[in-house]
Formats: sequence, C-alpha cells, structure tokens
Amino acid sequence: MKDKLLVIVGPTAVGKTALSIELAKRYHGEIISGDSMQVYKGMDIGTAKATVEEQQGIPHHLIDIKNPTEPYSVADFQSAAMPFITTINNKKKVPILVGGTGLYVNAVIHQYELHKKQGDNDLRHKLEQLAVENGSMHVYKLLQEADPVSAKQIHPNNVRRVIRALELTKVTGIPFSEQQKEEEMESPYDLVYLALTMDRDQLYERINKRVDLMMEQGLLEEVTRLYRQGIQNCQSVQAIGYKELYQYLDGEISLEAAIDLLKKNSRHYAKRQLTWFRNKTDATWFDMSNGLNSHVFLEICQFIEGNWPQMAKYRDSQLEEES
Repeated sequence: MKDKLLVIVGPTAVGKTALSIELAKRYHGEIISGDSMQVYKGMDIGTAKATVEEQQGIPHHLIDIKNPTEPYSVADFQSAAMPFITTINNKKKVPILVGGTGLYVNAVIHQYELHKKQGDNDLRHKLEQLAVENGSMHVYKLLQEADPVSAKQIHPNNVRRVIRALELTKVTGIPFSEQQKEEEMESPYDLVYLALTMDRDQLYERINKRVDLMMEQGLLEEVTRLYRQGIQNCQSVQAIGYKELYQYLDGEISLEAAIDLLKKNSRHYAKRQLTWFRNKTDATWFDMSNGLNSHVFLEICQFIEGNWPQMAKYRDSQLEEES
C-alpha cells in the first residue's frame, strides 16, 4: 500500500493556502509547506506565511526551520519532507503538500535521487567566481550554450541553479535537462495532484493588491530588520519581496520604485510558475477565478473522492456534525 499524498500547486496569490486549510479540515489533514522561502524564521510577511489564526489549528510543517543566513536546497527539502509524509500517513491522516516551488514539489513526488548526482567542487567554485567577477548573465550565457533547454527553464537571476545545471552538465556530459527527464517516473505515493489557475488579469490584480497589503502589514519593517542585522548576499534575501526593498535600503531606488518592481517581479514569477507547472506536471487543473466558492470546492472534493473513495467518510461525518 502506497502512502497517500495530496499535492496543491499553483502561482503565487492564486489561493493555495486557503484551499489547503479547508481541505485539511475536511479530510483530517496536515500541511507540509513546499515553499523554498517559508523555511526562514523572521521572514513572514514577504513569504506570505499563514498566520496562526489563518492556520485554524491545522498542523503546518517545514515553516520557520532555518535562520535567514543558512542555505536551503532541494535536497534539504526532500530529506525533510518525505519523513513527514510517512508520519502523517501512520497517524491515519492526509499529508497535504502545498507550494509554488515546482522543483521542490516534484523532487518529493518522484523521489529524485539527488544524492547520486555527484558534482565537482572545484568547477562549482570556478563558476561561482565567474558569476562574482562577470555577473550572473555571464554564467547564464554559458548555460545557454551548454544546455539551451535548461536555460529556458531557469531564470538568469537564480544563480545557484544556473551554476548547478552547468556543473552537472559538464561533469556528466549529459545536459541537465536530459538528466531531469530521466528522473521522471511513477510516483511512489498514492497521489492526488491539484494545480490552481486563474484568469491572468485577475491574478495579476490579486498580486498587486497583495503587495499593497504586505506593505500595510509591515513588510518594509520586516526587511529593514533583516537589513540591519547585516544579512547580505544570502539565499534568503534574494527572494522576491526582499531583494527589491534591499535596493531601496541601499539607496539605489525610491520606495515607490521598489514597490512597483516588487509587483512586476511577482507577476513575472507567477507567469513562470504557471508555465513550469503546465510543462512539468500531470496535475489536474482547477480555475479559481471566482474564488474558493462552494461550487469549486465541491468540484475539488469530488475529484479527491473519485481518486480516494474512502475520503467520502470524512465528508459524511462532517455533514453529520454540521446538521
């Protein structure tokens, strides 16, 4: 018997958090964050962590487990997430993996054998030095030459992934994109895989409004605290929402320009997320353009119960409680 795993992915601001909590309440679930930045302590507003009130008593895992100065990789996430899936199943509950970091989610779903990918420390250090001396675009162009497919899938500013893809391409002689294809296999889990989407203009408007709300909630103060702690050139503060305000705090741009840039970068990121999930997953898509209303929630529940008929008992018991 395979362990169950419910997965919810989608672009930023599409409504993953609200849906995951409602499904966890209905199906006796616990939530595993599949977000590469929610692992960091003290980075709450900019990473859109669910507040204690929003969590509604649902256990959340892999949130606030790292200091902002610590690196965090897909291998770290995989090794941390998989035991939670087993533990939650053993409690006869449903693990719900929720996130927008596609590579992290797929690394768990397909149990990529990341530890077998032996790199070359000397080569990596040389590439890192090239990036420092000549800029991120220099190493990105090297990746474009070595593996154009990976270059299209990795953003030029994600220097760590660019260098890793280059390193593994050169060490193995096989393009990193081909290595990823070889990893695609049947999931070891009894998997229900949901992806959320939304009308593009509506999604972008939600993103813009969410940035405004984050600023009202104290995002600038949150970023300023990290800045004053001397946290510089760390993976954590390269995240969208932090790097733009760091530019403001460095005196490079105005606050208004930083907020506009944050909105722009968030919209572009959402577009890349949608493209990635459509191209790299076999998830079933649900349209959230009308919000998490009773119709779409029922549709999602029916899909889950169609794959896992035993889940209907939770729905029935809940209906009895409500009546």
